Amino acid sequence: MLTITYGTDYENMTYEALVTSDISQYLRANFFVAIKPNLVVSRPASLGATTHPEIVAGIIRYLLDFGVKSTQISIIESSWLGDDTRLAFKNCGYEPVCKKFGITFEDLKSDACEKREFAGVAMQVCRSAIETDFLINVPVLKAHSQTKMTCNLKNLKGCIPDSEKRRFHTIGLHTPIAALNGAIKTGYCVVDGICGDLSFEEGGNPSCANRIIVGRNPVTVDSFCAKLIGYAPDEIEHLRLAKDWGIGDFFTPDMPVTELFAENKPQIPQALAKRLAARFERNISQDGACSACYAALISALHVAGEPHGKICIGQNFRGKTNQTALGIGSCTSKFSSYVPGCPPTAAEIVRKLKL
Repeated sequence: MLTITYGTDYENMTYEALVTSDISQYLRANFFVAIKPNLVVSRPASLGATTHPEIVAGIIRYLLDFGVKSTQISIIESSWLGDDTRLAFKNCGYEPVCKKFGITFEDLKSDACEKREFAGVAMQVCRSAIETDFLINVPVLKAHSQTKMTCNLKNLKGCIPDSEKRRFHTIGLHTPIAALNGAIKTGYCVVDGICGDLSFEEGGNPSCANRIIVGRNPVTVDSFCAKLIGYAPDEIEHLRLAKDWGIGDFFTPDMPVTELFAENKPQIPQALAKRLAARFERNISQDGACSACYAALISALHVAGEPHGKICIGQNFRGKTNQTALGIGSCTSKFSSYVPGCPPTAAEIVRKLKL
């Protein structure tokens, strides 16, 4: 079961998504819970690289209401090589969250480690990630220069020491990332799909979608998210390996998906739309497009490249006909050629663009 929620009240969106989800089937009030956001760099979430602190606040609220005590909850993370985790914790706005709820923060760069092995891959893993009763993975859905995308599976790379991060790069990221997800058990996934950068993992070019995706299995959730930004799950090698090794199954259309606050899919501001799609804007006619639909289009164009003809997207194309342009989304259903969906996935748009 997956739940997707839309809007700009990120804390309440997260809370309601968890209430609606099946997390209660797996969580227990006596569990020690570790929340693992993405604080890879010391940059605010609005730039598209790090997890919004409001989402973590929503998770904590849910846990407390469920009966988990604040003393049983911690936020754990280790920024990437060369960055200071505590500086990222501060600059990304997490200090007020911990203070408000009485939650501890653990910098995994100073955590003790233990050897783990999965699928023949040995590695050192931070104890805080493997000794917790329930790990909640809170990645940012965004692009990555070496692995195409980063989401739940890759976010666990913050649960290994810096020496292992270096080694992962030397032996090729995909295999050890997949194995890491066999060594560390994820309890639940809460994906920050608000404004991840679809071109670079360090952020700076956020693509506004204003959505949060939650679900139990990281492989299932990541395969669903891959399609949102333009990739078939099999195109992501670590995702394919994790499936082959039995860590989880790819999302299929018969799996239940619940949408919350679909009416809150916001229209993307004109100025932001032009900044995000500067390299493609001469091809795009945008009139009243929702953020989620527009983000899917930009994701698809990043994957497929510059289109050959005109593309129309937006609510103000409802009822209009067009014999030459490609329509994006159900609002363009009267076009001779269009991609259905509200919103369509980026992968569906990519397939249409490549025809």
